[in-house]
Parts: sequence; C-alpha cells; structure tokens
Amino acid sequence: MIDLHMHSIFSDGTQTPEELIDEAVRADVSAVALTDHDTVKGLPRFLAAAERNGIAGVTGVEVSTSYAPGEMHVLGYMINFKDRMFASQLEWIRNARHARNEEILHKLHRLGMHLGWDEVRSFAGDHVIGRPHFALAMVARGYVTSTKEAFSRWLARGCPAYARRRTVSPQEALEVIRDADGLPVLAHPFTLNANRLELRRVIKELKDFGLEGIEVYYPQHNADRTREYLKLAADFDLVPTGGTDYHGAMTPDLKMGRGFGSLRVPDDIVDRLLARKPA
Repeated sequence: MIDLHMHSIFSDGTQTPEELIDEAVRADVSAVALTDHDTVKGLPRFLAAAERNGIAGVTGVEVSTSYAPGEMHVLGYMINFKDRMFASQLEWIRNARHARNEEILHKLHRLGMHLGWDEVRSFAGDHVIGRPHFALAMVARGYVTSTKEAFSRWLARGCPAYARRRTVSPQEALEVIRDADGLPVLAHPFTLNANRLELRRVIKELKDFGLEGIEVYYPQHNADRTREYLKLAADFDLVPTGGTDYHGAMTPDLKMGRGFGSLRVPDDIVDRLLARKPA
C-alpha cells in the first residue's frame, strides 16, 4: 500500500515530516510522497525519516496554478528539490500566498470576525500560513464550531472571506517541475469543474507541455470517476497515480493510505513513475 499525496506542517498539514513517517509505519504504508503546497522545505527531514524506517520516500510538491472555472493543482514527483531556480520559483508563489492571507484577514474583519495575525500564526508556528490556520483560529474564537464549517461558510471558493491569489499558469507549473527534473501530474481532476469534453481538451494540452500522469486514485473519486480517469490515463499515455491528500488532524476521518477506508493505490505506481525519468 502506498500514498503519494500528503502534507506536513511546512504547508497546511498538522504533522511534522517525521510524524508523517511514523503514521506511515503504523498504517503499513510502504512508499510515501510529501507534496506540500508550493514548498519543498520539509523534504530533507521527510526523506531522512523514511530511510530510518525502511520506507520508500518520494520527493514531491503541489503547485497551485491559475485556472477557471475551477482550481488546478499540479503535483511534481521525483523532483530535484535542491535546484536553486526551482526554489526561487516556489518562493515567488509563497510570497503571493502572504498577500492573499492579508486579504482574507481583512475580509474576516469586515464580517465581524476580528482575528489577529498572532492568533492565526499560532496555529502555523514558523511555517507557511494558509486557510486551514484561519479555520483553526476561527474555531478557537468560537466564530464557528468546526474547521469544516469555517470552510463551507466563509473560506471556500465563492464564500465571503475567500480570496484568490497570484499563481503561475498550468503550463508554467509544468515547466518549473520539469526544469527541476520532476514528473508533472494533474492532481484531483474533478476540482477543475470541467465536463468530460473540456477535461479531455485540457489534458491533451497539458500532455503537449509535458504532463506525465493524472491522479486517478483519490478519496473523493467514486467508482465512475476512477474509471473515467483511468481511461484518460490510458488514452493519453499517462501514469495513473494516487494518494489520500492527507492533512492530519485537519481531516480526521481520512486515513493515510486508505482514505475513507476503501482507497487502494496500486503498489507499482512508483516504479511506473521511475520509468518515466530521463536516463
């Protein structure tokens, strides 16, 4: 059993890289990828902990892109996370996240939820502040009863406190990942909010720019979606990847490696990705 999509405290997860590996050991997961949002700062600790515990650690990242009418994230696997240009590009994206956070805080104030930066930052520690940390601060203040309510009423796309942020284009995201010797994979395709014809068109375009895979096995993909994405992977010669999008306590019902209980990511996917790496 493997899990190629998870987040640590270096983006919007609640566990350290080492704690993620401890969880992988308990869950009997044999291969894992850390795919923090727009940062690779947790990877050295993650890989070291994986090696100590006899687990195959895969370098990864999840890059946010500009896309409408939905959201498009691109996973990068087997990246050279020490590449300086790659680190510079990710820093530019993270700076845009800070501007977005300021806008979210301003909107919450206008809505009568007077959070301070120190309150929000206390849930992020020294790491990148994201919407989950706003949600935790809102729960602590009693503005909402759960992080789920915080997102569904206030922070999710289209809600009153939602703010867009500056991002790279999908093509630029693929280029950044490939320039770092990585393999770009389209994450959770349903978030594009595209119909079947539009999704095929988008995937064909991304394939022309170097897309190597599509996330097929995912907790929110039902049987029909999984079959549809498997066919797209076959039609466009893409590796069908998968993972839980594990965030720790932010998603308490979701378990590493198993999702909501029935997820099974094929063990051979890491080898199939490796086969795509340039010689």
